[in-house]
Amino acid sequence: MSTTHLSNPPATTPGDPSFSPSAKAPGDTSFFGHPKMLASLFSVEMWERFSFYGMQGILLYYMYFTAAQGGLEIPQAMAAGLVGAYGGGVYLSTILGAWLADRLFGSEKVLFGAAILIMAGHIGLALVPGIPGLIAGLVLVGVGSGGLKANATALVGSLYGEKDERRDAGFSIFYMGINAGALIGPLVTGWLQESQGFHWGFGAAAIGMAIGLVIYSLGRKKLPEAAQRVPNPLPAAQRTRYGLIFGGIAVIIAALLVTGTVNPENLAMSMAYAAIGASVLYFALIFSSKKVTAVERGRVTAFIPLYIASAAFWALFQQQFTFIAVYSEEKLDRNLFGWEMPAAWVQSINPVFIIIFAGIMAALWTRLGRKQPGSALKFSVGLFVMGLAFLAFIPLAGGGKTPLLALVGILLLFTLAELFLSPIGLSVTTKLAPKAFHTQMVALFFLSVSLGTTLAGILSGLYNPKDELPYFIGIGGTAMLLAVGLAIASPAIKKLMGGVR
Repeated sequence: MSTTHLSNPPATTPGDPSFSPSAKAPGDTSFFGHPKMLASLFSVEMWERFSFYGMQGILLYYMYFTAAQGGLEIPQAMAAGLVGAYGGGVYLSTILGAWLADRLFGSEKVLFGAAILIMAGHIGLALVPGIPGLIAGLVLVGVGSGGLKANATALVGSLYGEKDERRDAGFSIFYMGINAGALIGPLVTGWLQESQGFHWGFGAAAIGMAIGLVIYSLGRKKLPEAAQRVPNPLPAAQRTRYGLIFGGIAVIIAALLVTGTVNPENLAMSMAYAAIGASVLYFALIFSSKKVTAVERGRVTAFIPLYIASAAFWALFQQQFTFIAVYSEEKLDRNLFGWEMPAAWVQSINPVFIIIFAGIMAALWTRLGRKQPGSALKFSVGLFVMGLAFLAFIPLAGGGKTPLLALVGILLLFTLAELFLSPIGLSVTTKLAPKAFHTQMVALFFLSVSLGTTLAGILSGLYNPKDELPYFIGIGGTAMLLAVGLAIASPAIKKLMGGVR
């Protein structure tokens, strides 16, 4: 699944490059040859992904279905935009989660607090009816997911010494937990939504997160000391200033909402502008700094086309939760031997393919070694295949119900595209980052995902089931043209990278 996802093989320092792993010898082998706490972190991540994707699988339907169907009757295009804005907000909040861990509380405390917020959000969706429950639930889950996403992987890194050869295998086990949760979540909530109602589905997500939280709580004190450490503590003298800054931001946001300047109709576009503005600010900060060398400045320049390609990729890929969700409910033939499969189950197809093919792709890159394509070319291939996936809808346009196998084939293209681009996103970002701006570059990558996810909601609102071809040709063709342009520019980008592949 997406998310750096999500389907990204976890880096050792997401959003917090200064987090140092413990240097202990590999003495703890109680969990299949790995430290016992890996089981706890595997569990909390699996159940968090279960709850997140379980909720995400039925969220759009809850928004636009009629009251008779248990929904809120929000116009479909607006609902898709809101889902995109929500997804973009999750990735924006990863920056806040990383900052809180880096400067104030440490990764362990932020992860624990984030898990509680997520559980509270799902409870709100399950128990509080109507728009108030939707708003409260999404805010809590969004902020909590960002905090957990930013710190769970760092805690896995703390279990291994720098030279511990089990590290990569440990992250692979952890990664399987991510996709196992993403696979099972929509199956459970989708079935409950259709058989019992939406609030039962949201309740299952809350229970899943509660299970993960309890398992994690039983062992959290066994984490190494590095998990509790604050890598770059915020001096006490600066806390008031930062408190005023965050308070001012909160006041501005509240004023925009209260006055109606930002409203449900333009929230997605406002979120996109926020991601673009923050990205421009980060780039300007890095380029203008005297701490950045000429070589590093070239590398940051090389990152710009990768940032654009990443945003474009996620704008298409994240339509699994917007356009694909609507398409699955309205146009897909979900009849299996006389039984109609819940539309939300379509969200579990991508994780199945990820589990099957991620190891194969990793082995391929390992076998190719120095002969494998550079990062820019991999990005190009991923974006090209993503565009091709949308063009694959063209033969299905204008007809009757789409066969399930046809959509499965298209989602296979989604997965192959993801494996070319998503896994190396954080990796190449940290390689290109100037030493003085490591965290800011990671933030930039998350901002590209945030922007793309928000655009996925905006673009899906343009889909017209009565005239499908312009949507498929426009979306798919634009992605493929960008991919070709990136491939042509890849030799120049490689030079700017200053030795980084």
